[in-house]
Amino acid sequence: MVQAYILIQTEVGKAADVAAEISGIPGVTLAEDVTGPYDVIVRAEARNVDELGKLVVAQIQAVEGITRTLTCPIVHI
Repeated sequence: MVQAYILIQTEVGKAADVAAEISGIPGVTLAEDVTGPYDVIVRAEARNVDELGKLVVAQIQAVEGITRTLTCPIVHI
């Protein structure tokens, strides 16, 4: 299982709508709107890195109002 945090920038005023829509996507375990340089932080999981990439590109980035994403895979050192 691969887990990651996805940091999202949105159009002005769209953070709550984006977080709400993303929270319903399978594989997303948490989606919250926040303040700071990013507007939404998402925690997601997938079976492998390829599945995680598909989740981010095909489903999360397709949400209306997103302008940029940064995916941060979780590592256990």
